[in-house]
Amino acid sequence: METVLWRGDHLVLLDQTRLPHEEIYLTLRDYRTVAEAIRALRVRGAPAIGVAAGYALALAARAAADLPLPAFRAAIDRAAAELIATRPTAVNLAWAVERVRAAIAAAASPAEAIEAAIATARAIQEEDLAACRQIGRNGAALLPDTATVLTHCNAGALATAGYGTALGIVRAAVEAGKRIAVVADETRPLLQGARLTAWELQQDGIPVTLIADTMAGHLMQRGEIDCVVVGADRIAANGDTANKIGTYQVAVLAKEHDLPFYVAAPWSTVDLATPNGAAIPIEERDAEEVRGFGGIRTAPAGVPVRNPAFDVTPARYITAIVTDRGVARPPYAESLAALAAAPNAATAA
Repeated sequence: METVLWRGDHLVLLDQTRLPHEEIYLTLRDYRTVAEAIRALRVRGAPAIGVAAGYALALAARAAADLPLPAFRAAIDRAAAELIATRPTAVNLAWAVERVRAAIAAAASPAEAIEAAIATARAIQEEDLAACRQIGRNGAALLPDTATVLTHCNAGALATAGYGTALGIVRAAVEAGKRIAVVADETRPLLQGARLTAWELQQDGIPVTLIADTMAGHLMQRGEIDCVVVGADRIAANGDTANKIGTYQVAVLAKEHDLPFYVAAPWSTVDLATPNGAAIPIEERDAEEVRGFGGIRTAPAGVPVRNPAFDVTPARYITAIVTDRGVARPPYAESLAALAAAPNAATAA
């Protein structure tokens, strides 16, 4: 499943706001339209928006190609800042933009910079796909031969370069012959679980049952959930993890019912420069996302709304963090630091 495609001189994105009813691809030729697509969740998921932002900076380089080198570099800096500001919580976005910007800065001319930007963005995309497949292999070993897995939000092919993190573990387990069924939280306020996770798994023929967010505890209490697997938008050095709003309460429920709670993410999501969850910026989104859905208002006009897009799950609720470098376990300050020092530990699960 391809969500981000580079076509030589423009970017093509699968518009995730139109799923599951329509598969519409957007053709984008300007970095500002990519920034708008990221901000509006037309492309979403920490790895996927990193890939898209990398290509967006390549588009910015193409647009500024006729400028003198100092003006060219200034234009790139402005574009990079604008792209980074679109989604502040997901660290992959800033990481990808800075990596492409560094490649541009090392070039001797705008023409060389454009080539370097495209090559670097493509490398980020290819590395993410490989990382997700390794996450899948590392995480599949953690699942029983028969299991019902609860997920929250969408951490699948749509959120990455094409395989998925949390759903990558599910896919890899199924490919290994395990009998895995998924229970997907709908995930308010934008219903990524209902619109995207359920659709993805149906496409793959993997059994999936959709529930409202408030039903997870009931199913855990009845013994109908075996473990929880979620993605992440930023993982702090101590293991505290930011993910879509509602993840924290799922983690607390899993702890209460003695269920494993796994976080799956590429190494680029691990931010060792952020000491703990309190230091992770939390994006607040438009109140209208909570006052209604699909253009239909369900709340009184003008009612005050809080709409944080993410919450932070403290490390003490997380059984393991599955990355492409290996599986980290508590204490995370030590295990994540060890993985950081062992970049070739991709199979050290």
